[in-house]
Amino acid sequence: MHKSTPTQQALAWGVHLFTASGAIFALLATFAIFEQQWQMAFIWMAVTVLIDSFDGMLARALGVKDTLPQFDGALLDNIIDYQTYVFIPALLLVQAELLPPALALVGAAVIVLTSAYQFAQADAKTDDHFFKGFPSYWNVVALYLFLLALNPWLNLLLVLLCGVLVFVPVKYVYPSRTRRMQRLTMLLSLLWGIMVLVALIEYPLVRPLLIRGSLLFIVYYVGLSIYLTKRPLTPSL
Repeated sequence: MHKSTPTQQALAWGVHLFTASGAIFALLATFAIFEQQWQMAFIWMAVTVLIDSFDGMLARALGVKDTLPQFDGALLDNIIDYQTYVFIPALLLVQAELLPPALALVGAAVIVLTSAYQFAQADAKTDDHFFKGFPSYWNVVALYLFLLALNPWLNLLLVLLCGVLVFVPVKYVYPSRTRRMQRLTMLLSLLWGIMVLVALIEYPLVRPLLIRGSLLFIVYYVGLSIYLTKRPLTPSL
C-alpha cells in the first residue's frame, strides 16, 4: 500500500482544489452571460480551459492518484468539464440569440444530450490518448459562432453537425497527451489561443485575417485527427 507524506497529501489536495476552482470560473461565466457580458463570459471560459490544460499534468507529475486513492480526481474533472465545455456554451448560444429563437432550446438540447452520451462512454478517452467522437468542444464552437456572426439557422446546422459527429468514431487529438506530432500541435495550440484571445479583446472589431488564421489551426486539428484515425501507430513487436 502506498504511504504518502503530509506534504504529498497537501500537494495532492492542492491539485484537486486547482481542478475544482474551474467551477468558480464557470459560475462567473454564467453570471456574465445573464448580464450579457459576452466577452467576459468567454474570458472566464478561457480560464477554465487553462486550468483543464494543466491540472492533469500536475496530477500525473505529483502522483495524486496514488497519494489520494479515495478521491476520484477524474470524476471531478469530468464534472467541471461538462459545465465549462458543454452547459455554459449551450446557455450562451441561447442567451446571445445565436440560434433561431423558435429552435434555440432544440439546439441547446442537442448539445447537452449528445455530450452527456459522449462523457459517459467508457472509451471517450482512448488508451492511446485520443478523444473518441467529437470531444464536446462546444466552447470553441460558441466562440466562432459569436465572432463570425453567422445566420442563426446556419449556426443551428453547425450545432446539429457537431452533435452527429459525437457518434462518428473519429479519434480526435488530445493535445496535451497524444504523442504523435505533439510538439507541433502544442505550439499551434498556443498560437491559436493567442489569436482568439486577441480577437475577443478587440471585439466588436473583428479582423478577418486573425479569424482566418485561427481557423487554420482548426483545419490542422481536424485533418490530423482524421489522418491518425486512419493511420494508427503500429505497435512494435
